[in-house]
Amino acid sequence: MLDTIFFYLFALLVVGGGILTITRSSAVHSAICLIGSLVGVAGLYLLLHAEFLFAVQIVLYIGGIMVLFLFVIMLVNLDEAARERQFNGQWWLALACVVVVGLQIAWFMRKGAGAFKLAPAAAAAASAAKGNTEAIADALFSEYLLPFEIASVLLLVAVVGSVVMAKKRI
Repeated sequence: MLDTIFFYLFALLVVGGGILTITRSSAVHSAICLIGSLVGVAGLYLLLHAEFLFAVQIVLYIGGIMVLFLFVIMLVNLDEAARERQFNGQWWLALACVVVVGLQIAWFMRKGAGAFKLAPAAAAAASAAKGNTEAIADALFSEYLLPFEIASVLLLVAVVGSVVMAKKRI
């Protein structure tokens, strides 16, 4: 009964924080609402007895990534950026680029589907003997290695891009 109450509390925190994140006009307020949503996700991990994911969610995402986001928000002068013209009328070129890149991704995914299988899936009996952390590490570095690396490169590009944007204005 208590688990059900905590589940609904954390789910409400996740959904409410997500809605507030995308509806706030201030970027700092959106980041703080996102922190609330991430706390709810951490609580859900704790209810699922995934203590390692709970700790990673708190330390890495809330403690590290969100502080980094707040620094980036403060580096980029958002008041000045809001006054600038956001679109320059080349939407057709952007749309063409999106279509070309989408077609390339679809072609590579169709042609190279076998290349995404890095290792055969482990047997269920072997994974049952492992702990929570070992099972996450095996799944992350065998089945999900490519998406993990792509996400890390995208985060790095976003941070470098925001610093370059801030440097132009200094």
